[in-house]
Amino acid sequence: MAKTDYYELLGIAKGADPAEIKKAYRRKAKELHPDRNSDNPNAEAQFKEVNEAYDVLKDGDKKAAYDRYGHAAFEGGMGGGGRPGAGGQGDFASAFSDVFDDLFGDFMGGQRGGAGGRRASRGSDLRYNLRIDLENAFEGMSKTINVPTSVQCGSCDGTGAEGGSEPQTCPTCSGMGKVRAQQGFFTVERTCPTCSGTGQIIQNPCRACGGQGRVEKDRALGVNIPAGVETGTRIRLSGEGEAGMRGGPSGDLYIFIEVADHPIFQRDGSDLFCRVPVAMTTAAMGGDIEVPNIDGGRSRVKIPAGSQSGRQMRLRGKGMPALRGAGTGDMFIELAVETPVNLTSRQKELLQEFEELSSENNPESSSFLNSVKSFWEKMKG
Repeated sequence: MAKTDYYELLGIAKGADPAEIKKAYRRKAKELHPDRNSDNPNAEAQFKEVNEAYDVLKDGDKKAAYDRYGHAAFEGGMGGGGRPGAGGQGDFASAFSDVFDDLFGDFMGGQRGGAGGRRASRGSDLRYNLRIDLENAFEGMSKTINVPTSVQCGSCDGTGAEGGSEPQTCPTCSGMGKVRAQQGFFTVERTCPTCSGTGQIIQNPCRACGGQGRVEKDRALGVNIPAGVETGTRIRLSGEGEAGMRGGPSGDLYIFIEVADHPIFQRDGSDLFCRVPVAMTTAAMGGDIEVPNIDGGRSRVKIPAGSQSGRQMRLRGKGMPALRGAGTGDMFIELAVETPVNLTSRQKELLQEFEELSSENNPESSSFLNSVKSFWEKMKG
């Protein structure tokens, strides 16, 4: 029985380039895989034919021989190195491994390095929570922080090896950091158990760091906090994180800012709010009051006569500086009219007399009473 043309098996033209061949093979391999075609008794045979075709067409020399002589190129010893598929399942594993790497390489840890290549891993990023006062957020500040972290071992210069010796290529994985195991039709790639994926082993570990290439140490770092920071602001210090394994690059340090609550000011972005208690007489007759500013200064504010609780007044440019961009926010003063307590007998007499004389001077009360009166009359009707 004549064998099916390899190009026809993969559904591609004879002039297809390597990328097209791999794409077509991957599509066919998924389509014909026996696990997905349990009801098709011929699925396994078709699957092997597809792998046989890909094993030839992915190899430049084999492809050239096949293009010239067809299937006869691999029969009777004609140049091509033997019949494709003659090795059985092992040849399929070799063919499929390229597609496996293409599909799952990143998931399994990225592209494979060359044999003996140094696999120094990057250190972890670190987080440091820094709590500051609102005044510090207004002015900006420089602060020294102590960060417990891992630093490069000075005894072995980060190599992990004692006395200037060099790490050796792992004999189990030949420096690849990964080993492969055959499971049915699939080749499964796992981290090498001997070197833990580094591709190297240390015969004489450094006594100071135990072969890790780094040691635990507290570091004092200077941090510049810009003016205008808010809770949640993140400052990145590149390369100030944990040292990498065996000379690998260090991670980064991220400083997360938390601005503490203030007893006087409340913040909303670059604006500040200040609730100021005002005597009832000042609110009624008007007057001047002094309010604090976040920079430590004072501002004089004129209170209009007849001011009510909740009235707001704006002091432009007295808020917080903008973290990104020019400008400064405003400060809003909210009046809280204060009712006097612990009155003397004389004060009560005066207030009673005031009440009798001011029945027409409370427009809000009069309006409310009129609305209540109308409501009751409506309910009666």
